[in-house]
Amino acid sequence: MELRILKELREYYRAMSDAARLRILEQLAVRDRSVTELARGLKMSQPLVSWHLRRLVRAGIIKMARSGRKVRVSLDRARLHEYARALESLLAK
Repeated sequence: MELRILKELREYYRAMSDAARLRILEQLAVRDRSVTELARGLKMSQPLVSWHLRRLVRAGIIKMARSGRKVRVSLDRARLHEYARALESLLAK
C-alpha cells in the first residue's frame, strides 16, 4: 500500500480517537449544522468546537462552507467510504 494512503489512515484514526470529535460526528450524521449549533448542542465553547473541527477537516472527514458569518459543517461521506475501503484493502492481504 502507498505510503501516502497509510499516512492518511493514520491522520484519520488520530482524528477519530477523541470522544469530543466522535460526538461532533454523531451530530453531523443526522444533518449538517453550523458551528454555533454544534457548540450549543454539545455544550462546548465555540473555540473548542472549532479546534476539534480543524482536526476533522485536516483528516478529510468533514467539509466546511462559509456563508456570510455562518460556517456550515457536513460529513464528507465519500471520504469516509474511501477510508473504510483503504482499511479493508490493508487488512485483506
